[in-house]
Amino acid sequence: MSTLNALRRKNASSDNATSNHTDATRLDMTATTNTPIEQTRWNGWGNVNINKKVSPHGAKLIKSHIGKTKKLKSVSLQQVLKTVPKSRLPKAITKLNIVSTDQEIRLRHARGQSFPDWIAMHSGDFEVFPDGVAFPESTSDVEQLLKLACEHDLIVIPFGGGTSVVGHINPQQGARPVLTVAMSQMDRLIDLDDESQIATFGAGTQGPAVEAQLDEHGYRLGHYPQSWELSTLGGWIAARSSGQQSLGYGRIEQMFAGGTLVTPQGVLEIADIPASSAGPDLREMMMGTEGRAGIFTEVKMRVQPQPEEELFKVAFLPNWEAGKAVLKQAVQNNVRLSMLRLSNAVETDAHLHLGTTPSQFLAISTYLKARGLSSDKVMLTYGFSGDKAQNKLAVTQFNKLLKQNGSVTGKITNIMGSVWAHGRFKFPYLRGTLWDKGIMVDTFETATNWSRIDEQMAQMQDAVKTSLADEGEEVMAFTHISHVYKQGASLYTTYFFRAAKDHAATLKRWQKIKHAASTSLAHGKATISHQHGVGRDHAPYLAAEKGALGLQVTHDMLKSLDPEQRMNPGVLLED
Repeated sequence: MSTLNALRRKNASSDNATSNHTDATRLDMTATTNTPIEQTRWNGWGNVNINKKVSPHGAKLIKSHIGKTKKLKSVSLQQVLKTVPKSRLPKAITKLNIVSTDQEIRLRHARGQSFPDWIAMHSGDFEVFPDGVAFPESTSDVEQLLKLACEHDLIVIPFGGGTSVVGHINPQQGARPVLTVAMSQMDRLIDLDDESQIATFGAGTQGPAVEAQLDEHGYRLGHYPQSWELSTLGGWIAARSSGQQSLGYGRIEQMFAGGTLVTPQGVLEIADIPASSAGPDLREMMMGTEGRAGIFTEVKMRVQPQPEEELFKVAFLPNWEAGKAVLKQAVQNNVRLSMLRLSNAVETDAHLHLGTTPSQFLAISTYLKARGLSSDKVMLTYGFSGDKAQNKLAVTQFNKLLKQNGSVTGKITNIMGSVWAHGRFKFPYLRGTLWDKGIMVDTFETATNWSRIDEQMAQMQDAVKTSLADEGEEVMAFTHISHVYKQGASLYTTYFFRAAKDHAATLKRWQKIKHAASTSLAHGKATISHQHGVGRDHAPYLAAEKGALGLQVTHDMLKSLDPEQRMNPGVLLED
């Protein structure tokens, strides 16, 4: 990793590394860097020093649904490095000191975190690698890179934290060389407007670095997707992300105020105006473009003072209907919460198994049974964020709704809320633990109106559970509501299935499940994605939601900024 380390050392010694602003407009503060790429797994999720165990009775529960499993083989990093071909980039690009053609750097920027990505990383069949990876340090660097890309006919792929689960960052086979643009060097808080509460960041800033730098000044953004540990501001905006506490802090579209987007046609400055009736909103138009329009370099975010108090709690309710009633009543009556998350009965049982020791599971189960809850019980995780007086009022209001709907709370459930809060960004690590046991796991998500929630959940789960019936295979699936709105809510489904005899056959199983799940959503009444974006995996199903004319309008807008379609082709729209 010497090339990347050299790039980092150079960046660390540069006062203006992440901004075109003058020194007078920059903050005097200690740098907060992103997670070094050499500390992340090259073929899995997150920090190499972090693992999450799965309880024996949790694994046993899953296997009782899908059957006995067998682990797939995994290739070594050295084996894959031998397959990385010589770079096709022209000398005009490779001579830049911000561009690397190092084999391991190219490998580490070739794939994201989708299920097909995991199959590629563990089988060693990456198919295509970027020809080089650029690490720009300023907006002008990105301008230069896109100018050279146009001159030398390159494909350009923006790369944030590499956490995409729908194929956003994978280079495709083709005649044109591929340059991946990694934004990790643009990771600083550039400016803070206290009066307007607008913070300007480099778009490559990862979640922990965003909050650490804001915390020094008494502020918070409050955007906490499951990928928070690694994902970036630019990625959140490009994919229209939603955080775990979006009920209180808002989705990314409420936080993104404006910024700088570098396109093949020039630099688009999106003004951070609080509101406007001056035609279509460029800010809204550029969000969700997934690298097709250009690359965000500096972003202006609406921040707020740090809350005086944050609380996370867990309650159990008799059944799904009771839990759903609490959610709907709370959001439609404007109870001030930061999050609401309702697990259906199957997911509740799975969480109690996977997240506890046998003795803890017995204690919780005994307690809930004694309070009159049966196997239909559902788990509700909820949070409050604000000053103590606000929280006290909200807790009182919400407790009234819980009581009206037959909830069970107590010391045990309050402890579970704290446990969830402290471990909420570690759940993705379970994927690697289960992979090593031959248990394949993936997720998909959507959103729909309250009047369709139950029907949509049943359709999705039935489609997934029966998708491998032709092979005689069982699929375990369960769902939770993760975000709520007055109009409706999101549904997030997790499913487990057995690894097949080899990687290729396992990928085919996933493709069947993915198609069944996506088809169950492709009717225009539920979105193909509430928070993960479209990428390559969802692009074939987008027409059902947008319609032919909607796709044409989107295509024409993107082509106006990228007429040669060199920016991340095949993502969002099928080309």
